[in-house]
Amino acid sequence: MWRLSDMENRVIEYQPIQNQNLAIIDNLNINQVQATMQKITQFQKVIQQTLHQNHDFGVVPGSSKPTLLKPGAEKILMLLGLTSEYELIEKVQDYENGFFAFTVRCKLYKQDQLITEGLGHCNSKERKYQSEKVDPFTIANTCLKMAKKRAQIDATLTVASLSDIFTQDLEDMDLEGNSVSQQTNIKKEMKPASKSQIAYIQSMQKKLNLSDEQLQSMLTKYNVDAIEKLNSSEASQFITELQNMKVEGQ
Repeated sequence: MWRLSDMENRVIEYQPIQNQNLAIIDNLNINQVQATMQKITQFQKVIQQTLHQNHDFGVVPGSSKPTLLKPGAEKILMLLGLTSEYELIEKVQDYENGFFAFTVRCKLYKQDQLITEGLGHCNSKERKYQSEKVDPFTIANTCLKMAKKRAQIDATLTVASLSDIFTQDLEDMDLEGNSVSQQTNIKKEMKPASKSQIAYIQSMQKKLNLSDEQLQSMLTKYNVDAIEKLNSSEASQFITELQNMKVEGQ
């Protein structure tokens, strides 16, 4: 049972923490915060318009966000001028039973300044390594590389709030950062863009005064050269992109 004196002490202990939080907010430069938020939004749009689907990022069925892949993470780090440093913080190498597990920390630096960190883990008991074709006694290096890749992507997603637009699906990714399900097969199974979607994109092209060359350049990240080759999901994403351009121009 709590005594009154105990409760009073707890209230007294909590009050300085609350005041500290308020002090942090009071000391913020609101104009600087707004400028930073605008830069983050602009950077996210650049990333979305620059990276290529099925190479830099993939669309995993059932996921609400695209999955950032290793090539995409490397490009983002190059754009930001960041370098990676890796640290093996945990490892299990049981050659007798064929079990291997690694946890890696990835540190991102801007010159000598530490910007952020990410963690990645992989072990040979994961579903993808339970195939009869996989030799558990030769998979140690594969698991180590996978842990390193996951740590890098985890750290990259933290930079400029990229987790707002990308996710990391560990179950569906292979060593090279590609979806285990072949993206080309998934693309074929998706419904093509509807006539109404194509018509709407064409009308938006006219409103935005986009040339055919400009539109085709925007389509390169979907790995197509014409809007008729988009699937329904890609067409929806492209429409949203065009609508955002319209809002910016108003």
